[in-house]
Amino acid sequence: MEFTARELCDFLQGTLEGDPSIKVRKPARIEEGQPGDVCFLANPKYLSFAYTTAASVLIVNADQVFEQPVKSTLIRVKDAYTAIAKVLDQYQNMQRESAAANHKVESNAIVSPSAKIGAKVHVGSFSTISEDVVVGDNSIIHAQVYLGKRVKIGANTCIFPGVIVLDECVIGDHCIIGAGTVIGSDGFGFAPQADGTYKKVAQTGNVVIEDMVEIGANTTIDRATMGSTIIRKGAKLDNLIQIAHNVEIGENTVIAAQSGISGSTKIGKNCVIGGQVGIVGHITIADGTKINAQSGVSKSVKEPDQALTGSPAFEYSAGMRSQVLFRKLPELMDRIKLLEEKISQLENKQ
Repeated sequence: MEFTARELCDFLQGTLEGDPSIKVRKPARIEEGQPGDVCFLANPKYLSFAYTTAASVLIVNADQVFEQPVKSTLIRVKDAYTAIAKVLDQYQNMQRESAAANHKVESNAIVSPSAKIGAKVHVGSFSTISEDVVVGDNSIIHAQVYLGKRVKIGANTCIFPGVIVLDECVIGDHCIIGAGTVIGSDGFGFAPQADGTYKKVAQTGNVVIEDMVEIGANTTIDRATMGSTIIRKGAKLDNLIQIAHNVEIGENTVIAAQSGISGSTKIGKNCVIGGQVGIVGHITIADGTKINAQSGVSKSVKEPDQALTGSPAFEYSAGMRSQVLFRKLPELMDRIKLLEEKISQLENKQ
């Protein structure tokens, strides 16, 4: 990637201040910026670095005020955070286009004769493409990926090293699957027996991941007992998440790391779920629900657009007030003891 500041400014539809001909080759953090880098400033906590960074170009909000001279060429935009997201996306796309231009099936990859591999697909070293697999055009299968029998991968999808996609699972177009993720592992289904043992319940379904889904590294998505575990269009899952059998994640829902969703729970669209959230099985979470980090959800959320916190989780503002009271409990306990002593003294005088 190499752009002039003017080209980058036009791409972002911003306003330029400084040298329009200066060139940038890669994005970088503002505190580490060097010549040839493009950085951004959206959080005032990082303002001091604007005066010291060696970055060639700095993307800032249109109303950003500087109290000292800034050496970098400035591109002022409506929202610097959104702008840098566009730059990063463009940078990543160019990297992938470069990889796609060198697409090939590596000689040490194993590809079944019955597999259907689309145009301009790259299959990395030591990957295995099993019987009757379908891979769409322009997709990248990195090294040491395993695709089980009858797996379907859409077009323009990127699967990073070490991913395992087991039999019958489906991944849509424009998806990103992070390294080490397992899709289609057996659901956790065991029937308790009279003698205290457990009989395994066969998991005969699959996992369906719709278009434009991104899944982080080392996440596990279990196949359904029957039917499908479904990740709807546009959902974003972080690293180290457990999605159990027959769960459904709605469109454009975002889930942070180390969260766990128990079996057969249905999560609506446009939900935001913080890190280390636990959700029990067989419940429904309404559209637009926001769940604070480390919360535990034990019953269905029926009203949309609620914010929840705590374990068991309840309405956010009430939860915050409860936390304030909880921190005051030692003081309140002391006051209660003092009142009890005064009452006892009054009773003794009678």
